[in-house]
Amino acid sequence: MTLYAFSQSAVNSVFNNFLNDTYSISDFKRGLLELPREMPGFLVVFVSALLYLMSSRRLAALANLLGGLGIAGLALLSARYGVMVAWLFLFSVGQHLFMPLIQSITMEFAAEGKAGRRLGQITGASNLAGIGGSLLILVGFHSLGFGFDTAFLIAAGGLLLAALLIRTMKADRHQAARTRFVVRREYKLYYWLSILYGTRKQIFLTFSPWVLVTIFKQPTQMVASLLFVGGLIGIVFNPLLGRAIDRLGERFILMGEAVVLIFVCFGYGFSRRLFGENTALLVAGACFIVDQLMMSVGMARATYLKKIAVQPDDVSQTLMMGVSIDHLFSIMVAALGGIIWVRWGYEYVFLLGVAIACVNLVSAARVRIPR
Repeated sequence: MTLYAFSQSAVNSVFNNFLNDTYSISDFKRGLLELPREMPGFLVVFVSALLYLMSSRRLAALANLLGGLGIAGLALLSARYGVMVAWLFLFSVGQHLFMPLIQSITMEFAAEGKAGRRLGQITGASNLAGIGGSLLILVGFHSLGFGFDTAFLIAAGGLLLAALLIRTMKADRHQAARTRFVVRREYKLYYWLSILYGTRKQIFLTFSPWVLVTIFKQPTQMVASLLFVGGLIGIVFNPLLGRAIDRLGERFILMGEAVVLIFVCFGYGFSRRLFGENTALLVAGACFIVDQLMMSVGMARATYLKKIAVQPDDVSQTLMMGVSIDHLFSIMVAALGGIIWVRWGYEYVFLLGVAIACVNLVSAARVRIPR
């Protein structure tokens, strides 16, 4: 898990600058690129169904192997834009296969009623690894002469090593993935929360760093610095969040996230209108860090699903389905956001984020845990 987080942080630190500096793509094309990048997230439930005979741990090893090969291709064989998109697609397949497995494998090791705490511990450790990734990129670009290829090769090495280590884990026979399509009426609110998460997540992943790179003209070191600070805070924040989920309940945490995101989206979109350039950059940077921390609230959705699961086997399968559902809508939001940015300005992309956060607030209020 920590090696995966290290590699992800390294990639996220440089990816938007890589696109801007290497291919000089437009704002609309940046949004359009999310179609091939996020499509594997939609396909993950189908891919995992094809691999239903593999245990969750072996599937996790395969996911990291594919991700490592994709990032290595970005480093070594991406001179042409179309070729780069193909390698990005392969990396994304591995990334999205692994995402739901992190939560399901982690909860296998949690005691009854302590799933949030265990997820918080793992997420905190992952944040520590993410700090290492962003710090290495920050120092490397500032002092060691790193290029984008060096950063991608380091990330690829981390993912390939993660694949090797996970492959050596002994998989319990009763924990075989056996992934199949699971759609139950009992999970309809979880599906809806996954849709809202997918739309909100895409605004953060695509357009928030793009604002820093193209509107505020910030270099690679800036995004790496923000990821570093967010990861540093996350070491303490995520374990506390996990405990808060267990003590206060998923409904309280999910509603709190929605309220915070309303202010975050306003900060992204309108800080330059309300403040001077330097203050606006500080506000946007603070919003980036808070937004990064709020991504961990996905733990609450996972523990909510675990508590309402009709059958224990439904958890990993429904997490996979949730990833597919949220990515179907995140693809739409990426394309729509690119159109909105070009036609009306980036501010309106984040007004869309405010609207999504308001709907999320009302929806989270409906979360109920059966006795």
